[in-house]
Parts: sequence; structure tokens; C-alpha cells
Amino acid sequence: MTAERADAATAQTVTETAAGHPLATGLSVSVRVPATSANLGPGFDTLGLSLSLYDELTVTVRDAPGATVDVRGVGAGEVPTDESNLVVRSIAHTFAAYDQPMPGLDLIARNSIPHGRGLGSSGAAIVSGIMAAKGLLEGIVEIDALGLLARATELEGHPDNVAPALFGGLTIAWVTPEGPQFKKLMVHRGVSPLVLVPQATMSTALARSLQPATVPHEDAIFNVSRSTLLIAALIQSPELLFAATEDKLHQSYRAAAMPETDRLIGLLRAQGFPAVVSGAGPSILVLCSDPGQRLAAAELVAQHADTPWDSLVLAVDFKGATVIPHPAEAA
Repeated sequence: MTAERADAATAQTVTETAAGHPLATGLSVSVRVPATSANLGPGFDTLGLSLSLYDELTVTVRDAPGATVDVRGVGAGEVPTDESNLVVRSIAHTFAAYDQPMPGLDLIARNSIPHGRGLGSSGAAIVSGIMAAKGLLEGIVEIDALGLLARATELEGHPDNVAPALFGGLTIAWVTPEGPQFKKLMVHRGVSPLVLVPQATMSTALARSLQPATVPHEDAIFNVSRSTLLIAALIQSPELLFAATEDKLHQSYRAAAMPETDRLIGLLRAQGFPAVVSGAGPSILVLCSDPGQRLAAAELVAQHADTPWDSLVLAVDFKGATVIPHPAEAA
């Protein structure tokens, strides 16, 4: 199912009546989903890393149909607070996928992941909804790891960002005729991520539109070598991160749309820092090999940036998305 068809299906499902659903009024779940950085330089549409910055969600079943969303933190006053909210649509999509009637819901979203900055905010919203549905349907429908990834990919369009949000760590994602697949790997404890976040945003659709339909053969070979090297660097040999984060497949084509990002990455790499565009940008991910290197990279950007950038000193999240059900209290 394409993302467009999935959106249309969930929009129809979420407006249906809550009558007949089997869930007790007052049943709630708590969900926590990490930010992610995809591509990681050469790993375009394949590699993703889970980071220790989180969106949190509470979902409670109510008597009345429909849904309300109380957004706190990032996105408050900006994102929809009704059934058109992406989290609600993701819950509805999951219920529909398993032929379950959609209940009425009240949501409280506490968001920390910046929107439109290349840190997987839309993927986190989708995963939040799917995990909430999994928790609400516990004991009625059992959704395994590949089921979660399939539902998330139907909505997101590709699995490289939703896989690390779901499962944590470093993930390799690919698509087969049977559906999306993933492999989770544990990251070397010496890897120390730094994320540099500008005030400007970047549209993922715009970033993708700048990609050429074909690339030179030698560039494809270059990225195959670097992406395989990157996996080795992240799980075993952090000293190889600088060479492993070289890329010829996507970053240079998108540079004109985020000139300051491109300039700062060039500056960082000229000083030996393994810096790459985070996701579709415009944030920068620096995959440092020790904590001290992060401080030096952040200071370099602070000295040379033309606009304000926030420095987020993060860890690799190894757990991924979690959900905790809270049974309804007895009357």
C-alpha cells in the first residue's frame, strides 16, 4: 500500500463510529519513541540510528467516538489536534489492518523531537500511533516486529527511519516481495553522537525531489564500499568513522537547498569530524569517536555558524519504542 492510499484509508477509518469496539473505557497506554537519524552519509534509504531524544504519548479509550489530541512541547499550536493528526491516523490504520473497530480516544502528546529537521519526527509520530494500537489491542491481536515494521512502512513510505524508531540501535532496512525487513545491530560504546539543529526546516519531499534518477556507476560503487565500511565502524571500529561517512549519492545534490548545512559540514569534515546530513536535513549529525570530540565540533559550529544552531549531545538509544498498558479502573 502506498503512503497516499494508507492516508486515505485511515482518514476514512478514523471517522467511523466507536460503537461495538471491545475495549474498556478508561483503558490507556503510555508510549515512548526515540528520535532517529537516517542515511548516515552513505547509507541512503538503508541505514538508521536511534537517538536518546524522545516523544511521549498517552492514549486513553473514551465513550464518545472520534479523537482529541493535547499537544505539549514541540508542535503545540501547529499540528492538528483532531482525527487528522498523524498519530491518530496511525492508530486507526493499525486497527483497520487487523480488522478491529476504532474506539474513541483522548491523546496527550509530549513532544521533544524537532519537526522538519531530519530527526525522524514524522516517523516517530507514526511509530507512536502504531505502538499505541499494539498496546490497546494486547490480548486481542498480537502484532510482531515485522507486523509493526510493515504498518509503519505503509504510512511512512520507506522503512529506514521507522526501523530504528521501533527497534533501537543501528538498523539496516530493506524491502522484499514479502514486505519490509530489518536487522538491528548494537553500536560500539565509543560512538558519541552530536546533533546540530538549526532554526530552519527542510521538507523531506523537497529533498527527495533534488535526487537524480540515475547516478554514475563509480559513485554507486563508492557508496557501496563506504556504507559497508560504516557498519563496521559503528559496531566495531569507531576510528574508521571519518572515511566511512563519505558519500556521493545524495548529500551533494541537496546542498543548494540547505547552504549553511552544506558549508558547516564542509568545515567540520575539513577539521576531521565525521559530519553528515541527518536524514533529509537540515540538521547535522556528527558521529564522534569520543565525548571530547563532540565538544570540539559543537564549539567549531558555534564560532562559524551564520544563524543559531542548537547542539544536542545524545547517546545511541538501544531500546527503541516502548508501550506500557494501563488497565481501566474498575467502576
